[in-house]
Amino acid sequence: MDQLIEFASNNFLLAGIWLALVIMLIYSYISGLISPVKEVSVHEMTLLINREDAVVLDTRSANDFKAGHITGARQIKAEELREKNFSKLEKYQDTPIIVVCAMGNSARSVAAAMTKNGFSKVNVLKGGMNAWTQAGLPVAK
Repeated sequence: MDQLIEFASNNFLLAGIWLALVIMLIYSYISGLISPVKEVSVHEMTLLINREDAVVLDTRSANDFKAGHITGARQIKAEELREKNFSKLEKYQDTPIIVVCAMGNSARSVAAAMTKNGFSKVNVLKGGMNAWTQAGLPVAK
């Protein structure tokens, strides 16, 4: 313990960076637990689609969508995302919605905006479209 304190006092910058990383790690873990938007795995997603008729919302560009998308997925345009215009999806407010992007990172902000606009069952595909294709699941072109 004395060595740790001595190291921290001699290397203030490194100790500060380490402390910041630990705080960021704890924050990301806790925010994931209390967030209304949940991440679902590929398996959980297929169960939601088959059992509860979940709607798949693809947020990738039109070219990426045309190159290959999850069967039955609906694409939302970039303009609608920027304006947070989800009027086309209002009839699905109480239906499970799974937001998909390329890697699962940008979909979280879209899902959070949808939750703020009254959608009650919004999920994000963990790993995004990459996880779907790596699992060998069907892709429509």
